[in-house]
Amino acid sequence: MTEEELRALVRAAIGRHTAVTSPGSHSPPTLRAHPSHGLFIVPAGSDMEGPCIIEPAVMCNHCGYCKSLGH
Repeated sequence: MTEEELRALVRAAIGRHTAVTSPGSHSPPTLRAHPSHGLFIVPAGSDMEGPCIIEPAVMCNHCGYCKSLGH
């Protein structure tokens, strides 16, 4: 297997995992959003100019951990 054949296989595998198309669709595929990339709607300490809601002893530093699944 050549390097170019290997690259083609990797591109095809990535394409299968990241693209969603409807059957018979000729539109370009859209990326699937993995649930771990979603964000909760919670007020961060910065929204209220207060402490971090995860670690109340420190001020919010905009890390976004409180709005994610911890990833």
